Amino acid sequence: MSLVLLLQARGGMTAAELSRELEVSERTVHRDVLALAEAGVPVYADRGRSGGYRLLEGYRTRLTGLDRAEAETLFLSGVPEALREMGLSGVAATARLKASAALSPGVRDAPATAAQRFHLDAPGWFASERPPPEALAPLARAVWGDHPVTALYRGAERALEPYGLVLKAGAWYLATRSAIYRVDRFTEVGIHSDRRFERDRGFDLAAFWSGRAAEFARSLLTTRVTVRLSPAGHRLLPHVADPAALGDALESAGEPDGQGRITVSLPVESLEVAYSQILRFGPEAEVLDPPELRTRLADAAARLRALYGRP
Repeated sequence: MSLVLLLQARGGMTAAELSRELEVSERTVHRDVLALAEAGVPVYADRGRSGGYRLLEGYRTRLTGLDRAEAETLFLSGVPEALREMGLSGVAATARLKASAALSPGVRDAPATAAQRFHLDAPGWFASERPPPEALAPLARAVWGDHPVTALYRGAERALEPYGLVLKAGAWYLATRSAIYRVDRFTEVGIHSDRRFERDRGFDLAAFWSGRAAEFARSLLTTRVTVRLSPAGHRLLPHVADPAALGDALESAGEPDGQGRITVSLPVESLEVAYSQILRFGPEAEVLDPPELRTRLADAAARLRALYGRP
């Protein structure tokens, strides 16, 4: 089927081109072409440098109807990495083939033309290559099928109705009707495939995410550290602090002292995260509280001095 759709969409292809596109051997291509011809599909081979396999002029397959899964994933085709991570790349490829085959000859190059001019790269800069969360594929199946799940999230069992998935700067999030969960924090997911939950037809995933994303980000900032910043440290603050913490930190700032330093209360996810953030300020920030973080940074400063104090 894929071979016929490729020939219909592109007019003609060599065995090598079909082999690469379909990820099979050229021998398999030749064998499948013979099987198609025996089944009555008018496919023939052109000889010569510009030769290849073609369909008889005017032949149109009736296999171009999209099934439900193909139609749904077609709308996600602009995010290939997301499709791959959810295990839907194969379905999307078939959907694109069907859509291309259904186009009139004059506009069949439209998908390739668009792909050459626009590309969506979802992950953030400098994000390291890492495998998708193990929970992503089962959660994606549950989302598509409206199946409830029982899952372990941060060690606690939860019964959830998964409404949608959101990819934000390379990280996946699960949205239920009333909450957001980070997918890489699920350790086990059990799908109740024999049941379906009743989806709220008025639920708008984009609007829900827009309204809850900032609230969710702030909910992760469960710890505060008190930091005194030099003027240079103050300028560095937007580049170091979590974006969700920046507003609170700036609002907490007191009046500058005689050296132009300000003191802020900085929300952080944990003291471990705070340690890595404060190190990025270098000598432009001083932790005042909590004492354990101040002690750890003092130790780091002493080790740096010893390291760089050597000839």
